[in-house]
Amino acid sequence: MTFHCNHRVAARLLPVLTALATSAAIFLPVTALAQAPIVIKFSHVAAVDTPKGQAAEYFKKIVDERTKGQVKVEVFANSTLFKDKEELEALQIGSVQMLAPVPGKFGPLGVKEFEVFDLPYVFKDMDAVHRFARGPGGTGLLKKLESRGVVGLSYWDNGFRVMSANKPIHTVTDMRGLKIRINSSKVNAAIVKSVGGLPQSLAFSEVYQALQTGVVDGTEGPLSNLYTQKQYEVQKHVTLTYHTISNYVVVTNKKFWDSLPANIRTTLEEAIKDATAFNNSIAAKDEAAALAAIKASGKSTVYVPTAAEMDGWIKATAPVYGEMADRVGGKAFIDSVRAASAN
Repeated sequence: MTFHCNHRVAARLLPVLTALATSAAIFLPVTALAQAPIVIKFSHVAAVDTPKGQAAEYFKKIVDERTKGQVKVEVFANSTLFKDKEELEALQIGSVQMLAPVPGKFGPLGVKEFEVFDLPYVFKDMDAVHRFARGPGGTGLLKKLESRGVVGLSYWDNGFRVMSANKPIHTVTDMRGLKIRINSSKVNAAIVKSVGGLPQSLAFSEVYQALQTGVVDGTEGPLSNLYTQKQYEVQKHVTLTYHTISNYVVVTNKKFWDSLPANIRTTLEEAIKDATAFNNSIAAKDEAAALAAIKASGKSTVYVPTAAEMDGWIKATAPVYGEMADRVGGKAFIDSVRAASAN
């Protein structure tokens, strides 16, 4: 059977067929776009096998499972995407969606009070850190970030900080004249100065080479970083001063966070809680394992200060409180941190 279509019918059908074809062309990409996963780029400067590195990978895993692929977390460890001096700006402009920097990084952002975490010997243990961080003081600090276009999600542990150098450091006087690498925290700079050292702020990714070439004489930081970044290979002496804590603040871009569907945001909040618990559960074990590995390497001598020597460190760094009080929120705020630690 043969069908014939006259020119008048064809003329009437042509606009209809054209409209249908155009609708199909528009509709298909929109459907594909709706099915595309939400991508979260999570950048950090630590090694994959540190507590932060492992927690970031755990977060990635559980987000993929719980959202059934609706959200994909891409983790960039070891400064492979942004260095620590670049990452906050990258977060603010939306080039990356999540970070976990040290509290001292927020000073240049205008929230200097975060450096209260860096005060010397203010926390007696990690339980004291948790009481403050999870209480009004810590949650209040997170809220201060929102006016800067950043949402604070959680705090992650990383143990206590130690001193290292290529000469023995037993007492405060052994620090005199040593160029010590620090992060950008002004409180950490004041700590090094209080014991006679010369603070040198360097990007985390540059520390190993700076130690190796003698640009700096030593560094201060957590044992996990000292081990995973192989800094112990170019430092003959490590002293367990435990002069301040090492922790991270997990943050996200506020515009991005607010744009997420409510159900996705709730799922991510729960995933962050679980990733925080995971991080904190392995941080203490990781600290002990890093210490054991550094000792076993034979490349660094680990020194534990005597009670009298530790008392000397505490007394020498005490003036930092007065010097930094205005910067970190005032005496009353410092007292609230001490109260949390004392409970």
